[in-house]
Amino acid sequence: MDIFEVKTNKKKYIDLLFLADEQEDMIDRYLEKGTMYVLDDNGVKAECVVTDEADGILEIKNIATDPNHQGKGYGKTLVDFIVGKYSGQYAVLQVGTGDSPLTVPFYEKCGFKRSHILKNFFIDNYDHPIYEYGVQLIDMVYLQRKL
Repeated sequence: MDIFEVKTNKKKYIDLLFLADEQEDMIDRYLEKGTMYVLDDNGVKAECVVTDEADGILEIKNIATDPNHQGKGYGKTLVDFIVGKYSGQYAVLQVGTGDSPLTVPFYEKCGFKRSHILKNFFIDNYDHPIYEYGVQLIDMVYLQRKL
């Protein structure tokens, strides 16, 4: 297994990026300013994009695992990699996500705790309703963990 940084042609991984963020102009807001990592385990299995949000905060903007390989620990491996790589450089790792019955528990299992909510984020920023596991996403739920 290898995790490597992608510095150019990040949109080569757009299919994975779309799994976590289905609107390309939203991905464009963070992709080039972010640092992208790809997990390869006999083929690309997952990706993660993080950004410096200032004030000691590093944010996971996009993390996704190929659907054929979900549930095998690749997402958690990427979170653990980010925590190890950036501990001591940032005080907090945060992530914003929809209030979904699958994603929030995933982050909680990775040591994140609910921090705050950005009301109507998905309604105000996407050109169509976003559904995840049958639930319409409305508010952005932020979760944080100390680094």
